[in-house]
Amino acid sequence: MEQNRVCCLYRVSTDKQVDYGDNHEADIPMQRKACHKFAEKMGWNIVHEEQEDGVSGHKVRAENRDKIQTIKELARKGRFDILLVFMFDRIGRIADETPFVVEWFVKNGIQVWSTQEGEQRFDNHIDKLLNYIRFWQADGESEKTSIRTKTSLGQMVEEGHFKGGTAPYGYDLVKSGRFNKRKHELYDLKVDETEAEVVRLIFNKYTNEGFGTWRIANFLNSKGYKTRKGKNWHQASIRGILGNLTYTGVLRCGEVRSPLLQELQIIKPEQFEVANKIFESRAKRNKGNPKVPINTRGKSLLAGNVFCGHCGARLTLTTNGRYRKLKDGSVDKTPRIRYVCYGKTRKQTECDGQTGYTMHKLDELVEKVIKRIFHTMRGIPKSQIISSRYEKEVAAKKTRLEAAEKEYATAVKNLNLLKEEIVKCLSGESSFSKDTLAGLISDAENKCHNLENLCESIKAELKQSENLQTELCNRYDEIISWSELYGGATIEAKKMIVNSMIRQIKVFRDYKLEIEFNFDIRQFFIGINAETTFNLSA
Repeated sequence: MEQNRVCCLYRVSTDKQVDYGDNHEADIPMQRKACHKFAEKMGWNIVHEEQEDGVSGHKVRAENRDKIQTIKELARKGRFDILLVFMFDRIGRIADETPFVVEWFVKNGIQVWSTQEGEQRFDNHIDKLLNYIRFWQADGESEKTSIRTKTSLGQMVEEGHFKGGTAPYGYDLVKSGRFNKRKHELYDLKVDETEAEVVRLIFNKYTNEGFGTWRIANFLNSKGYKTRKGKNWHQASIRGILGNLTYTGVLRCGEVRSPLLQELQIIKPEQFEVANKIFESRAKRNKGNPKVPINTRGKSLLAGNVFCGHCGARLTLTTNGRYRKLKDGSVDKTPRIRYVCYGKTRKQTECDGQTGYTMHKLDELVEKVIKRIFHTMRGIPKSQIISSRYEKEVAAKKTRLEAAEKEYATAVKNLNLLKEEIVKCLSGESSFSKDTLAGLISDAENKCHNLENLCESIKAELKQSENLQTELCNRYDEIISWSELYGGATIEAKKMIVNSMIRQIKVFRDYKLEIEFNFDIRQFFIGINAETTFNLSA
């Protein structure tokens, strides 16, 4: 007699770093051993096996599970007679789907067996009901397991422990000396200094020199850096590193955060925030108003933020291949690089400005502006800049609030007097009629309401102004830090600084500049007309 042909399915989805108590899912070797023993007992022949690692039977539907689809295809071709699993929940735990997956196999001539629960039949309505109840219970248990898992992982992270899985690039896994109830030793993270240096290099290239993820990957590959697996770097891996909060020394699990773990910190939180702001600025939805250079390649200082002051078209770089003859008769073969008006050269605009501007000449003018700002700010004490601006803003709002509150108090007093007049009116002692009093009271109530809203509005403005001191301090520190870096910075870093300070530059004939900054420059230079101070020409 020919033996029944069996296809086995094994699945596990848990993270062994977490303790699940008595409800933990069986691991793959145990499932395989149980299925082989059961098949041998039943006299069956195992002809095919499929294994799913780390696949949730509760979250991932059958149509998205490759192994389930493979087994279905084998069933259609008649390659086996019995589908055998350790327990039926290995097929899935989705109440509104898994019962019908099992029923599909039975309807297609495949017996479905569990080593623990026997055969799943569909001979009558009771079988179908029991089948549905079984997976409804499994769905509920999976939901509970999911909650326990998230809670356990969250608690581990809150306590400053690694939640499990592969160590992020830049770290090694080290035994912690802690064990869960399954006697599995848990692991913690430790900085791998060799990999950490690469992480710092990635962040520095991205935040300080404006390299994109693709350019960083190419840079690392050209310098001989390899991934942990010895492969070339890819931009997706770079993006993953730039978005990983762990490098700041803070572990994350969903919304849960660990305390700052100084021993795990590879980069400062401030640099991580800058990296993510740059990423957001470079996203497609923000391309109309970039806060970082569109391109940091090449020797030009300006990139994407310089426009023709006459027609508004963007100035683009071009290289003139002709050589220049010098006064001594020699030939200068250095390429002549110019910013040219795209609208005029392409005849897309009616531009009455210059066709182009020499790159080094225009860049030098902008550098003069930047250096003048740095020099001026370094010459004014921080306390003077911050306190002058802060005191001016707050004093004005406090005066407005005081006047509004005084007017409101008077209005409330008048309203109360009118309400007291009602009693006199009822007793015939008032000189006002009921209708007159009603109108006066209504007007007084409206006035009180409007004044109350005005007071609340001024209070909100005052509270916002009281944050100005901190904001100005941060901006001041940022600009001063740029001033310290600028002199010895690479051209890529200079581009980042310039684009962080300048929103756009309009260039007019004879190199006259109109500069729009990313911040209100006048807030730092009280009494200085910034528009005239920083309006330079050749």
